[in-house]
Amino acid sequence: MIAVILAGGRGTRLWPMSRRQKPKQFYEIISDNPMIVDVYNRLKERFDAEDIYISTQPEFKDLISQLFPTVADDKFILEPHKRDTGPAYAFIAQRLKNEGRGDEPVALIPTDHYIDNVPRFLDSLHVAEKLINETGKMLDISVVPNFPSTILGYTQIGEKYGEFKGIDVFNFKGHKEKPDQATALSYVQSGNYLWHASYYMWTPNNFLEAYKSYAPEIYEKLDDYENMPSISIDYAVTEKMNPEDVLIIRGDFGWSDIGAWDVLHDRLKHQDELGNVTRGEVIGLDTNNCLLYTKPGKIMAVLGVSDLVVVDTEDALLICPQSRSQEVKKIVKRLEDEGKLTFL
Repeated sequence: MIAVILAGGRGTRLWPMSRRQKPKQFYEIISDNPMIVDVYNRLKERFDAEDIYISTQPEFKDLISQLFPTVADDKFILEPHKRDTGPAYAFIAQRLKNEGRGDEPVALIPTDHYIDNVPRFLDSLHVAEKLINETGKMLDISVVPNFPSTILGYTQIGEKYGEFKGIDVFNFKGHKEKPDQATALSYVQSGNYLWHASYYMWTPNNFLEAYKSYAPEIYEKLDDYENMPSISIDYAVTEKMNPEDVLIIRGDFGWSDIGAWDVLHDRLKHQDELGNVTRGEVIGLDTNNCLLYTKPGKIMAVLGVSDLVVVDTEDALLICPQSRSQEVKKIVKRLEDEGKLTFL
């Protein structure tokens, strides 16, 4: 199986740490390693180096090469322009097909996820490879939701297809991307919807056939990337697919999409008896349930506060209630509108 690490995202909800020139995947947000390093190390446990590719923007190539000096240039897939996951995944599939690997199963691996049980996660990829080869269907991984998120996609599952190595696989009934609050709540309560974890797995040839059928506006411009529409694969392909062509793995391996500060806090708060998540030299008195990040060489002191996000960097300071941390992207939009690009 081929693994393609997806490292071209911007991570605006993790501003001010995540920036255009150095997004979240290059920071030690979860562990002592940048997130992209954790992902690569995770995959190395089961994948040969020849089978691991990195898809990214050209401007991040040098950053990644510094982190992985032994990764050969031919293992980089550089998107010509920023066009979201719809065009990006088609570009990846075309590149692998051109290398003669069009019939090999490929797993598309995001860099901004927390994985607690790595062996079980890798077993899930192995099960996907087996089922792709046996059935010709696309495999995806979804996880049981624990609250009605409106920034994630939802996968509707049908009857259980089978169990492989203790991993449950279900028939696919449909996909809905980023529903409103009421709809998300009904999905969670139904028990028939899982959070879409964005691990698309299929062969490059099958991906391209799906684009040809469901997103011809992308497929017909594979040689004209600049003029492709900017759209996610979820809207372009997944919501339109024939359910019979997809199987869903239930990802029971301790998963979180580290897309915003409140999600990061929720995942790591167990590390402190008061529910605080800290990085750097932080002094907290009568403080609980906060995420507190400061830069090296500077002390952050907080007194008598709860449920806050405080992130201090070289040139910007963010303070907000955890309940509104998903709105940080509004600050990024405001900075863009006001032309304050040096802070992005």
